[in-house]
Amino acid sequence: MLKSTQIKTEVPGPKSRELQERRKKAISSGLGTAIPIWAAEAEGALVTDVDGNVFIDFGGGIGVLNAGHNHPKVVRAVKEQAEKLIHSCYYATQYEPYLLLAEKLNEIVPGSYEKRSFLVNSGAEAVENAVKISRAYNRKPGVLAFENGFHGRTLLAATLTAKANPYKQSFGPFAPEVYRVPAPYPYRYPEDWFRSFKRALANIDVTSIGCAIVEPVQGEGGFHPWPKEDLEKLAAWCREMEIVLIVDEVQSGFGRTGKMFAIEHFDVEPDIVTTAKSMGGGMPISGVTGRAEIMDSVHPGGIGTTYGGNPVSCVAALAVIEAYEEDDLLGRAEALGERLLSGLKEIQRENPGFVGEARGLGPMAGLEFVKDAQTKEPDADGTKQVVANALQEGLMLLTAGGYGNVIRTLMPLVITDDQLDEGLAILSRAVAEAAGK
Repeated sequence: MLKSTQIKTEVPGPKSRELQERRKKAISSGLGTAIPIWAAEAEGALVTDVDGNVFIDFGGGIGVLNAGHNHPKVVRAVKEQAEKLIHSCYYATQYEPYLLLAEKLNEIVPGSYEKRSFLVNSGAEAVENAVKISRAYNRKPGVLAFENGFHGRTLLAATLTAKANPYKQSFGPFAPEVYRVPAPYPYRYPEDWFRSFKRALANIDVTSIGCAIVEPVQGEGGFHPWPKEDLEKLAAWCREMEIVLIVDEVQSGFGRTGKMFAIEHFDVEPDIVTTAKSMGGGMPISGVTGRAEIMDSVHPGGIGTTYGGNPVSCVAALAVIEAYEEDDLLGRAEALGERLLSGLKEIQRENPGFVGEARGLGPMAGLEFVKDAQTKEPDADGTKQVVANALQEGLMLLTAGGYGNVIRTLMPLVITDDQLDEGLAILSRAVAEAAGK
């Protein structure tokens, strides 16, 4: 059993540094790394690196490990399935775990209508297929995407993604018929969002728009929850214009906001929902779930994938859903969110000139750092310093935001209260040190 302990040695340690040197000769330098350690094992909300240092994980594999590292149900399901069938390609030979997971997604994804599901490998692949399916349904090519949105790194997904550097720099040209419109950002732009949205539409042929894609809580863009009224206005406008509303729950789903899906905080029925990340408990799998008439509009063979819905990944996802149902992870997520946001707001109160805002929806929360409380000038360097300070005390953090000035919280929902409190205490000290206190 791993135990958390405050780091006493310099991080990264000698073995991590040795591996880092070997990496330079083996792995493309274009692959970024947020935390300069090498993991050896993990359990729950704790990670042990190759030097024996134990870290509290507030990054959760970028939102993949809501159910925790190496959840026993997931490990057991993977082992048992691997002894039976690892792969056949669902297109070539069908297998029951795929069907079971599709049935389960149709059951738990919000929407009072009949649904169908399709399984793929990653969030980006789910997004690309959701757009393809929407186009097949209404024969309209245009896509609305939003400022600060992130939807992946493949061609169409990168086009939908807002932030240019590092996700788009030097990779163009990008996919056509994607139109970016304003998104709410109350901390920086408190004006009427819907008015700005309608003004942007004046430059777009709305009759050509087939779908709009939105994250209920923007992830990489800075952990911005959509204001309830604004997202509901968007959904109503999409219904009026007969535009398919795709809700991207890749990062915000599976309990991250205190509900199974973030869209459940809103009075909105999405037409299509994309899922990935925490659905597989660490195994690569994603899904597209939507209205039956939309999902069935694609001609046979029009969608497919070699590895998507792999049987081992399917049983892992089923085990994750079972853990939510049997272990009350949603109840834990709700309590965790209250405790976490309270702690982050206390850090903001203690550092008013450095922490511009503490915000979030449930345990999907963030701190935005600024150089000046009045001008709100983003402080990316200060944010990096907070991450570096925290790592030396045994806390793993990840950043986000269009300006690189937000620290986001993606700790596993199974984190203990003691581990959470220790992590928040480390974070508080890291922020104070970066602020010069």
